[in-house]
Amino acid sequence: MAGHSDNDMGLPQFAEPVKGLIAIAPYYTKIAEQQLAAVRGIFEEVGATHETVEVPGSLELPTAIAMGHRMSNFDCYVALGCVIRGRTSHYDVVVEQSSNGIMLLGLQGLCIGNGIITVENMEQAEERADVTRLNTAGAAAEAALHLLALQRKWGGPKGDIGFKPSDATRIA
Repeated sequence: MAGHSDNDMGLPQFAEPVKGLIAIAPYYTKIAEQQLAAVRGIFEEVGATHETVEVPGSLELPTAIAMGHRMSNFDCYVALGCVIRGRTSHYDVVVEQSSNGIMLLGLQGLCIGNGIITVENMEQAEERADVTRLNTAGAAAEAALHLLALQRKWGGPKGDIGFKPSDATRIA
């Protein structure tokens, strides 16, 4: 993920307007507020407009982003949430499935940054949400913007991947 190395790429510049969708599962309020502030700050720095939607949990983030892609005109997406390990395997399911869903959306051409914090305890979550320390949410916003810059450089999406239903009914 962007933001976790000494290689600071800086923020891309855009000639055309940018509209981002921030999808957040605000289970831990303090963490969510820090995440939102970080992403909004990055978007504002590049002059991007943005909309924020809240979902019940991290498993719903890929679905909300896919809906935003199908039903609106967003250029890039940031998924935010915080999953802290508990005493059951639920943590593993949520982390794996939300990450897989986000990755699949990216492979379909969405410019998406994964800012879901996945940690063992609240102390680690606070460290990753802190804009003066790791700032994973800001790094996710930067990643989404860099992907968008790359997409625009190469001419935008070529179309959906996979089969599409035919508009016409055919009789054999």
